[in-house]
Amino acid sequence: MDTRSSNAFEAISTGVQDAVPERWRRAAARTPSWLWAVALVLLGALVWYVFFTGSPLPPKQKAIPVNVTKVALQDVPVSVTALGAAQAWYSVTVLAQVSGKLLTVNFAEGTDVKAGQVLAQIDPAPYRAALLQAEGALKRDQALLANARLDLARYKQLVAASAVSQQVYDTQAAQVKQDEGTVLLDQGQLDAAKVNLDWTRVTSPITGRVGVRLVDPGNLVSASGSIGSTPATASATSNAPASGANSGSGIVIVNQVEPIAVTFTIPQGQFQRLVEVSNGFRKPMVTKAFSQETGALLGEGALSIADNRVDPSTGTVQLKARFPNADRKLWPGQFVNVELMLQVIPHATTVPVAAVNQGPNGLYLYVVGPDKKVSMRPITVAWTQGDTAAIKDGVRVGETIVTDGQMILKPGSLVRIVHPGTTAKRRTT
Repeated sequence: MDTRSSNAFEAISTGVQDAVPERWRRAAARTPSWLWAVALVLLGALVWYVFFTGSPLPPKQKAIPVNVTKVALQDVPVSVTALGAAQAWYSVTVLAQVSGKLLTVNFAEGTDVKAGQVLAQIDPAPYRAALLQAEGALKRDQALLANARLDLARYKQLVAASAVSQQVYDTQAAQVKQDEGTVLLDQGQLDAAKVNLDWTRVTSPITGRVGVRLVDPGNLVSASGSIGSTPATASATSNAPASGANSGSGIVIVNQVEPIAVTFTIPQGQFQRLVEVSNGFRKPMVTKAFSQETGALLGEGALSIADNRVDPSTGTVQLKARFPNADRKLWPGQFVNVELMLQVIPHATTVPVAAVNQGPNGLYLYVVGPDKKVSMRPITVAWTQGDTAAIKDGVRVGETIVTDGQMILKPGSLVRIVHPGTTAKRRTT
């Protein structure tokens, strides 16, 4: 026993003796000395163990429950998303091209119509009368022209025989020219009368779907799109609104929904990348439309048109995609979520976005080792698409990473796997 131990032992012994009552010391005086020696040795051993041996063994480390998955290798699609709106590929407001009384509306609202199908009938009676007048005027003036040509032929012979003056012949030649012009004018009026009569049959200019009719039979319509319910007398060839007509919006609207268009905007920064990827929009770009309510896929089309300018007020460019819409899940005026595919990153190292953590020094993952202890691994993310992150460097395919429960982890923490994930299958395009 060294000096320090002896001093401590003596101090403890002295303190113990002072604390013992007087009657206990008299009783102890009658105790054999060898028994006291054994007690003091045991007491010294206890003091030595408490004060001069190492600290107690540390408690066993408790495992932290986590969810994990494997780092996968797959092709990652790179796309941009935007809010879009469906609109008819062609939308036509059908207007009356001549004035008159609307006799019939020959379509069922909300049905499909073909190009050239008769949609409405305007009273043709005044236009038939105008056509008849034009035909009569043409025949009259054609007869006058024929007579003037015969007179010209006679004057030509008389001039040669010096029976009439050259002035008379020239006057007759001018009369023939004048009658020819009158015949041409009559022919033009006849053609116009035929056109106006044809326009009393209002036809659909495109194949599409009609909406709710905008005017009922019995109303007066005009070529300007106005509608009136007050009877009026108008010239058959006049395009002016009838007296008493009110401002209207046509007869019906026809929308082409097969195909259909979806318009959306993207920031000008993404537009530059889109130009490069699409080779100046010469390469088709896959575009998908999803429901805003359910997220269901409504259709897949191709980007067809990019606006020729950047909107200076928003810094965006408007794009237009064409969708076949054979199942008619897209409807004009419907708002959708648009996903425009830019490119595919082949054979990318991928992890769930939930596994990526943000620290003071950047992004990192928790990697589980064979001993079920985690290590913090700095990473570089190349692209994030949906719930998948493509990793540029930092982890290897097949390593186990923590996807849930990492908030209470630190490097070296022991973990217990609750729900092991499965390695994503490799996908190719």
